[in-house]
Amino acid sequence: MTESAQGQSPENPWPVRAVATRVAKWIDRLGVVWVEGQLTEIKVRQDSKTVFMVLRDPAADMSLSITCHRELVRNAPVRLSEGTQVIVCGKPYFHTGRGSFWLRVSEIRAVGVGELLARIERLRKLLDAEGLFDPRLKRPIPFLPNTIGLITGRASAAERDVMSVARGRWPAVRFAVRNTVVQGPNAVPQIVEALRELDGDPTVDVIVVARGGGSVEDLLPFSDETLCRAISACTTPVVSAVGHEPDNPLCDLVADLRAATPTDAAKRIVPDTAAEQALLLDLRRRSARALRNWVHREQHLVSQLRSRPVLAQPLTAVTARADEINRARTAVRRDITRLVGAESERVGHMAARLSTLGPAATLARGYAVVQTVSAAGDAGVLHNVADAPAGTRLRIRVSDGAVTALSEGSE
Repeated sequence: MTESAQGQSPENPWPVRAVATRVAKWIDRLGVVWVEGQLTEIKVRQDSKTVFMVLRDPAADMSLSITCHRELVRNAPVRLSEGTQVIVCGKPYFHTGRGSFWLRVSEIRAVGVGELLARIERLRKLLDAEGLFDPRLKRPIPFLPNTIGLITGRASAAERDVMSVARGRWPAVRFAVRNTVVQGPNAVPQIVEALRELDGDPTVDVIVVARGGGSVEDLLPFSDETLCRAISACTTPVVSAVGHEPDNPLCDLVADLRAATPTDAAKRIVPDTAAEQALLLDLRRRSARALRNWVHREQHLVSQLRSRPVLAQPLTAVTARADEINRARTAVRRDITRLVGAESERVGHMAARLSTLGPAATLARGYAVVQTVSAAGDAGVLHNVADAPAGTRLRIRVSDGAVTALSEGSE
């Protein structure tokens, strides 16, 4: 059976030494590598010249064991401690006896502040391009939060400042405190876990991430990409109160509200009882004064309206119109009486003329109207003597009546 077939079946397994040897050979081919990370453990034994350390990736939950000579740690460019950001040069090594892997370090370099700031700036531009800093995505802070979630170091000055100032402003305020590491390699995972826990609590209305001032290296976890994305993913409003006024970690830009200090955060999320009561009293005074002024203006307007003649003596216009109507009625009666008199006089004159010119007046002066009467009883005016031969019946009308006669002929 060939060597390539060995280890491919339970009937022909490899021994442990063969696997370990082959793994060691593959790892040895990697050669020298440069690795960057944060130191989380440093074990220096007095009786050993070898220092054992753990190098952790701050953006992921991964770590790597490294070893180096004690003199390399002693002569490092900066004091090595937990949380120090370093770049190491080493060769991967696999110990076949214990089956363990580590990196034998031959050179250690500290990441300078300038390099850290440059990396933070590159991350800032990346997050800004993705829209995590967009003001339109900022959630409003509630006026009076039911419960405040507080993420800070245990027994820290930031925790004391936030709680004392908030309770001094509003004694009934409640806190849900989550104490975490606020610097070093373990800060980011603990803060992210606390964020998720408080964001899932329905009673928490706002979350405050608070920490006092420090160096750029101390505040480095608050510019971590994982933490920034966790803050952006929260549904609960997040307030960043990290460092002092000049400090500006990336979590300040991602958070819904940036506070200059932890004390400032407490002032901005909790209203001041005394100030609110004074504001209420001032608003009550202003509203009462405005209402009184409005009533006075309306009273003055009503008084002006009542003082006008049309409202002070509303019957004056009616009385003036009544006198005008009486004068008009008198004038109409006078004109009608005069017109009736004139017409009556004219009718009298016409009646007199009619009487004078009428047949009755003529008859009264001695004249008479002679009519012929036919056998049928029809009467006709006698115009000439030829119309009344002898024997014609005549009807003679005088002023006071009529008489009948019989014609005896003409003369």
